Amino acid sequence: MQAKILIVEDDQDIADIITLYLKKEGVETIWHNNGEMALEVISKEKFDMVLLDINLPGIDGYQTLQKIRKTSSIPVIILSARQEDMDMIMGFGTGADDYVTKPFSPSVLMARIRAHLRRREDSIKYEEDIFNFGLFTLDRKHQILTKNNTSINLSPREMELLMFLTENPGKPYTQEELYNKVWGNDYGDLSTISVHIRRLRKKLGEDTTTPQYIKTKYGYGYFFNEGTIL
Repeated sequence: MQAKILIVEDDQDIADIITLYLKKEGVETIWHNNGEMALEVISKEKFDMVLLDINLPGIDGYQTLQKIRKTSSIPVIILSARQEDMDMIMGFGTGADDYVTKPFSPSVLMARIRAHLRRREDSIKYEEDIFNFGLFTLDRKHQILTKNNTSINLSPREMELLMFLTENPGKPYTQEELYNKVWGNDYGDLSTISVHIRRLRKKLGEDTTTPQYIKTKYGYGYFFNEGTIL
């Protein structure tokens, strides 16, 4: 697992055991024994997960989690000796992603951590695959373009052209460059580029005189307008 995890636990022995197992998995860890320091380090550094004890000195785990959730959706696993249903309900209600009771099996905890990290990674990959502009959503993974949840039919080459331009917004490409990048050829009928651009603009509902999405920088080429990206 390539990840960075914050451990917020006032019992150093427990924190050391968790750290040992996580290091065996290749995970970077930082440990703090109170909520105040945890919140401070979260505001300065990026983490992939927080392991959070409830019984902390100063502000407790619930209060710490409430403050985390005001600014972050990072996965949080509560580690607590409290085993009552109300404690678990309060933990999930405050925004915890999981609740592990003490004493726990380190191997079981590692399995839960792996599961949440995979889920987070899948979520991040999905967000990277989804590209929103204007009223449109481009699902690059499945190569689907929709407008207000209505599918827009693009030919395979139109889709490839749109995907290339949206992956490189703001950068103009000449017809020769687009033919090489999208068609995969150095030489050919370059007029096909302008034909496909015209068809693509039409399907996007563009005004051909003042296109909003696929613009032309005269002398340089075609580019996707960064200002329309949501």
